[in-house]
Amino acid sequence: MGVNSTMDDLVAIIAKINSFVWGPYMLILLVGTGVYLTLRLRFIQFSKLVPALILLTKGRKGRGQGDITPLQALTTALSATIGTGNIAGVATAIFLGGPGAVFWMWICAVFGMATKYAEAVLAVKYRRVLPDGTMQGGPMLYISDGLGLKWLGWLFALMGSMAAFGIGSMVQSNSVAVVIKDYWHVPQVITGLVLAVLTGIVIIGGIKRIGKVTEKLVPFMGIFYVSGALAILATNISAIPEAFSLIFRNAFNPAAGIGGFAGASVAQAIRYGVARGVFSNEAGLGSAPIAHAAAKTDDPIRQGLIAMTGVFFDTIIICTMTALVILTTGAWKSGMTTSSLTYSAFETGLPNIGGIIVTAGLSIFAYSTMIGWAYYGEECIEYIFGIKARMPYRFVFCGVIAVGAFQKVDLVWNFSDTMNGAMAIPNLIGLIGLSGVLVNETRKKIKTALSFN
Repeated sequence: MGVNSTMDDLVAIIAKINSFVWGPYMLILLVGTGVYLTLRLRFIQFSKLVPALILLTKGRKGRGQGDITPLQALTTALSATIGTGNIAGVATAIFLGGPGAVFWMWICAVFGMATKYAEAVLAVKYRRVLPDGTMQGGPMLYISDGLGLKWLGWLFALMGSMAAFGIGSMVQSNSVAVVIKDYWHVPQVITGLVLAVLTGIVIIGGIKRIGKVTEKLVPFMGIFYVSGALAILATNISAIPEAFSLIFRNAFNPAAGIGGFAGASVAQAIRYGVARGVFSNEAGLGSAPIAHAAAKTDDPIRQGLIAMTGVFFDTIIICTMTALVILTTGAWKSGMTTSSLTYSAFETGLPNIGGIIVTAGLSIFAYSTMIGWAYYGEECIEYIFGIKARMPYRFVFCGVIAVGAFQKVDLVWNFSDTMNGAMAIPNLIGLIGLSGVLVNETRKKIKTALSFN
């Protein structure tokens, strides 16, 4: 009883901290930064999305210094974002905020594209070469070198190294372990150990091995999951208009309780839609630019445009697919949440197949996320302690994966949300403070970046 009571107290404390961190001020700062950058960049996510998608075909070959190709940098960033947020996160947003939460996920994504563009441009501009010849970049460098706030860059790195244990480690292994235990009866400890070993095999090889793995894994898992969702939507095509109606209606009006769904206010829809949207695409957190800083490129603008497409793929496409399956099958009324809700929705839409798609997709997504976030955390800890901290961090990261598999789900999610917020604040300060530099770089080099040469 003593251990359980202590754990419950810890969950309550973190939940209170989390409610403050993700209060209205954070939501305003996150979305507001995206709106501000969108205006200053003249709606670049709308005017340059198609050219940015075309740039992806040119991303297999890099030019200039770097560790991985521009495309591998994107797939590494996507490997970290396309994870349980797309399956369990969307389900949690709908369970806590109602169908209207999906709308606010979209809003978060639209403005998040401008934020992600800004992060990648600044990461490449202010990156540096380490003694072993590898690249290092991200918010810790553009905050310290660009703004001259070394203490704030150090703080971001500290928060980033800790956040990796939540969003990139415990959340992923926990979500996979829960769904595999519930439906395949595999002990959570076993699942955690297997995931830890498989992650270690890749991350020991560093960013070059990570890039090679994600370049193959990310496109495969995305097509696999979206194809399953489209098959379900095809069989429930008549329910799609009502699903969109629910999303837009409940975005601005309270969602009434129905079945096992308890109901949700508009404030809940906004809070959980934005929070889970950020958890999914990570725009504003400052994580993805760490990967983009490693790209072989001599053009920060081009890499920024490529980075921008990541939010489009992650939230606009994959998260929307999950949400529509949950809503069109009626599973959202069941009272279930996290990955179990998504599993139930897919199984309802494709009996005996849908559950396999979710379980396999969740496992692959989570695995790829752990690979990507291991690199993020490593670069942050390396910024603080130097290259010598690289290998010890990898082993600790894998250990946390194993432990996270059997922790209480509320503790894991709340810890992750808190750490996400702690990362976002210094990063957003950096983006706003360097917005003038960003705009000047964009105006000078945008035509060259889009030359497709």
